[in-house]
Amino acid sequence: MTILYEDNHLLAVNKAVGEIVQGDKTGDTPLCETLKAYIKDKYNKPGDVFLGVPHRLDRPTTGVVLFARTSKALTRLNDMFRAKSAEALDSADVSKTYWAIVQGQPPTPEATLDNYLLRNEKQNKSYIVRPGTRDAKHALLTYRTLACGDRYSLLEIHLLTGRHHQIRCQLAAIGCPVKGDLKYGARRSNPDGGICLHARALTLTHPVARTTLTITAPTPPDPLWQQLFPHQD
Repeated sequence: MTILYEDNHLLAVNKAVGEIVQGDKTGDTPLCETLKAYIKDKYNKPGDVFLGVPHRLDRPTTGVVLFARTSKALTRLNDMFRAKSAEALDSADVSKTYWAIVQGQPPTPEATLDNYLLRNEKQNKSYIVRPGTRDAKHALLTYRTLACGDRYSLLEIHLLTGRHHQIRCQLAAIGCPVKGDLKYGARRSNPDGGICLHARALTLTHPVARTTLTITAPTPPDPLWQQLFPHQD
């Protein structure tokens, strides 16, 4: 567990492959519980420790995850992330930047991907569908190519909406599935069971101080990250 940022109201960590943010049916210890123990020990806090979860990352992904240490911060962060998911595209309160290693090269070095996604709960997978499809949600992102290798490319993605598996689904649809992402068409899995999708940076208005805060997460130790974009951190 790597702490990226900490103050009286916020705590951010660099999530590793396989870690879960909140408890699930696996029974594995989630990051929120690990961090509660960390806070309790570091600050000698009696009783239960408060820690809110305003957003999450999928288990096979890595990168910045932000937690709230106070109820005031949690309420305001929830509003920010909810607005992001609701297509408040002009909101300056929160911005997410992802890096992804994908198979091949995208059709153009940079582009905006504009689709409608429908989530299949049983499959835990999203599909691109026609506009107007019942329960479909608008999904919008931009990407640019940072580097290209013989078989893989490194893309920087800016999410303009927050949909289920949005990046994974939309990149697969242009013929560039995320490396290791078997669910969305990758040729093979990664040795660690993860996928090469990394929440690189989170920029937000601090929920209490109201200053602009950017939290950046170093990429995983996989040599392919350094090969495609050396001296990145």
